Amino acid sequence: MSTAASARSWAASTANKRRRALLLAALGSAWLPAWAAPPRLMLANVYRRGMPLAGYWVSEKYDGLRGYWDGQALWTRGGERVAAPAWFTAPLPAMPLDGELWAGRGRFEHALSTVRSQQPTDAAWRTLRFMVFDLPAEPGDFDHRLARLRQLLPIAGAPWIVAVPQQRAGTHAALQARLDQIVRDGGEGLMLHLGTAPYRSERSDDLLKFKPYDDAEARVVGHLPGQGRHAGRLGALLVETGEGRRFKLGGGFTDAQRADPPPLGSLVTYRYNGLNASGLPRHARFLRVRSDG
Repeated sequence: MSTAASARSWAASTANKRRRALLLAALGSAWLPAWAAPPRLMLANVYRRGMPLAGYWVSEKYDGLRGYWDGQALWTRGGERVAAPAWFTAPLPAMPLDGELWAGRGRFEHALSTVRSQQPTDAAWRTLRFMVFDLPAEPGDFDHRLARLRQLLPIAGAPWIVAVPQQRAGTHAALQARLDQIVRDGGEGLMLHLGTAPYRSERSDDLLKFKPYDDAEARVVGHLPGQGRHAGRLGALLVETGEGRRFKLGGGFTDAQRADPPPLGSLVTYRYNGLNASGLPRHARFLRVRSDG
């Protein structure tokens, strides 16, 4: 098959997938998993060298899915109800908890498939931990909330529910050294919580992330066909940022993702190394589909 024919075949296939997705949406909520309004969570800005570190607590940034326990049910960041086994959630207290559903370093895809499954299996969930780092409904600053969290956890007989270890931030050099070690060990980065901050459902410097690269999110607005060895499948995604800037994501995909690319309208996370003079990300590469809403 010629390159042009392969491209036409691939385009027709993706168009059929889009039509099926629209049909399922039209069938109504009975065909879809339980959703609610997204929980109002605290969101992070990016730590940069020179920012004051006094008063911050530091922990590992876990490469999992954000989990919000409202006291009765478990939800993703996007408002999708998590079908966790009853034994997993039964020991949780009747109060909101903010954390990460985590399967271990380098096991994001396993965590994703486990959390998104509407028919949970015990074997998969036995590998997950709920890494709790905050108490959204607890009054007071983070120093107080952390002390209260350490009183609540651990829970006897429930080792999968873990209070995230926190330690005081020191100098930038010490922070950088810790980041380097975590990355060498297969981790993703660090999180910094300001001890004097209340729990605010917004993005601010009260919560910071520190990673060896920048990342951001954009919405898929186009599929560009591949050429050469990628003929007949995805060559690049055309994406649009929240500010309306468009650019191509052509790297970072597996062969399976090129054969079945993220659908139009989905949010994807990409990594990059700063911005160029035009304000677009430099060396942008696909990281993953944002799976929590």
